[in-house]
Amino acid sequence: MKCIIQQDAENKRAMRAVQDSMDVLNGKWKIAIISSICCYQKRRFSDMLNDVVGVSNKMLSKELKELEINQLVKRTVLNTQPITVQYELTEHGKTLKSIIDNLTEWGLAHHDKIFAK
Repeated sequence: MKCIIQQDAENKRAMRAVQDSMDVLNGKWKIAIISSICCYQKRRFSDMLNDVVGVSNKMLSKELKELEINQLVKRTVLNTQPITVQYELTEHGKTLKSIIDNLTEWGLAHHDKIFAK
């Protein structure tokens, strides 16, 4: 009986961890934004606007702020004329790279499966 209870507790902990991850990465844009930065290491705001099709200035700004709060993205203001703002993944954010890579592989395979003729 102890094994069943222990397994149940481990399953509940795992489900909470998944929910916590989803809470941090929620929304339509965050994973795409992280993917954009992953691909290029450092990315300017305007570059991400081009990469993430459909995101507005306001929404990109909001999502980047939330990613900063969760210590996944670092914002750097460069002393240029005009001022340039650059984003990169933090060390903590870089731990998402394998997830982004897996999502990319799955997305390509899914596309091929669904649209194969």
